[in-house]
Amino acid sequence: MSVKNKIHDGYLYYLTLTAVDWIDVFTRPVYRHIILNSLKFCQEKKGLELYAWCLMSNHLHLIASAKEGFHLSDILRDFKKFTSRSIVEAIQQEYESRREWMLHRFRFPANVHSKVTNHKFWQDGNEAKEIHSNEFLQQKLEYIHQNPVRAEIVQEPEHYLYSSALDYAGGKGVLKILQIA
Repeated sequence: MSVKNKIHDGYLYYLTLTAVDWIDVFTRPVYRHIILNSLKFCQEKKGLELYAWCLMSNHLHLIASAKEGFHLSDILRDFKKFTSRSIVEAIQQEYESRREWMLHRFRFPANVHSKVTNHKFWQDGNEAKEIHSNEFLQQKLEYIHQNPVRAEIVQEPEHYLYSSALDYAGGKGVLKILQIA
């Protein structure tokens, strides 16, 4: 991880986790549910504090921190490791018309990384941006929730199921969040 994206304890971060080659993996519910269930697990067992999120077809945005006694970098490492393995297994087991192509795309970068065996699902890094001001926080919150609107998936952010926008519009989304006032 580069120095500019180093994660320090005790801070709130804007994060972007991206699939290798920006492959549109999360177009299938089975893969989206792996991400959702993994985020829930990290919240319940690993100390993840989630303030905002949005899962798009090939990347995941988060505004997050770690509870005291936990480290966000450890949570993200474990999350990426588990979801990588689980999604590759699901691709191999489920009906997937893009199976061979996707597995090839995930094998290729694994061949050039000595730490990776078999498949590399996530790009390196988390594009971690430390949040130091309310202005920056509001900008990132707006950016995250407008992502599906900009992609022309929905007309209103709160209509997108795979995001925290509904929570901020007064409803109850699919993941528990700590709402930013």
